[in-house]
Amino acid sequence: MMKKMLAGVSMASAMILTMAPQVLANVGEGPPDYSGITGLYYVLIAAILGYGVWDTFIKKS
Repeated sequence: MMKKMLAGVSMASAMILTMAPQVLANVGEGPPDYSGITGLYYVLIAAILGYGVWDTFIKKS
């Protein structure tokens, strides 16, 4: 069970690390583009909600 959780954490951190350069990229002209940080927020919120569902309904303790 712990291996599955660690795999999920490593996959979530890999997704965050692949999106981080997009978030930190400076476009330069015009208004700031928040599309990268928005995607990062969605991934983080989905990970937190997924953990809550797993902890509440799936985990056997």
